[in-house]
Amino acid sequence: MSRVPGPPLDGLIDDLYYLEGAPPYSRLMLPAAPAPLLIVNLGAPFLIRAGTDREDVEYSDGCVVTTPTRAWEFSYPTPTRSVGVHFKPWGLAPFLPMPAAELCDRPATVEQLWGQVATAELHDRLAAADTPHEMLTLLEDDLVRRLRPIDGLDLVRQMSSAIAATGGAVPISDLGVASRASSTYVARRFKAIVGVTPKRLARSYRFTLTVLAIDVAAPIDWADVAARAGYFDQAHFVHEFREFTGLTPTRYVEVRRRFLRDHPDHALEGWPLPAE
Repeated sequence: MSRVPGPPLDGLIDDLYYLEGAPPYSRLMLPAAPAPLLIVNLGAPFLIRAGTDREDVEYSDGCVVTTPTRAWEFSYPTPTRSVGVHFKPWGLAPFLPMPAAELCDRPATVEQLWGQVATAELHDRLAAADTPHEMLTLLEDDLVRRLRPIDGLDLVRQMSSAIAATGGAVPISDLGVASRASSTYVARRFKAIVGVTPKRLARSYRFTLTVLAIDVAAPIDWADVAARAGYFDQAHFVHEFREFTGLTPTRYVEVRRRFLRDHPDHALEGWPLPAE
């Protein structure tokens, strides 16, 4: 189950969610997307392989990751139980003790974020809750208490919203001129708050919207997909596809079709992919 939080978190968070049950696959691959994530784990540890990691890393209390720039692998335990937050690109920064760029493709544990004592207390309160709805209320209240002011947040939110509204097609230079801020300041605040530059965020939006719009059940004209998304040529599109997903377009369609065939109407269908 999931729900949108109330003010003031609704301007930072897309949804709070509760997840319980058996994962569709033991290993899932998550393509890069403009979506920072926080998970508080209430079950057995899960495993993550991200960035330049060659081996899986175990996360027992949960994980926090800012806007990723490449695909990462995630292994849920069976069964799994957790609560989490899907943030807007700028939404995680008010809860971080470090610049967002430090967590880009380098997930942290919740304990590294908020400390051992506070993390253990939050875990115990969530585990003792009677219902998923109560868990999400507890998590929302905890996040409200942790809010802190961030320099440049309004600027980054306005520019990021404009990038999102155009699917990454808006010229970044135009946004900078409209903001009356120097390109150096804008890039610095984006890396501190989102984790990546405005240009990289725009690339992420453009790619994500393009891929999610693909109907994998129908024949696909990849040249047409690339052209409609604004790529100069198909080779550039394929290169970006591999960068964001770790897969070729053809292989991506194969694994998406496998997910649809194996788990029709699954809650996770759409973005996570089988990695096994």
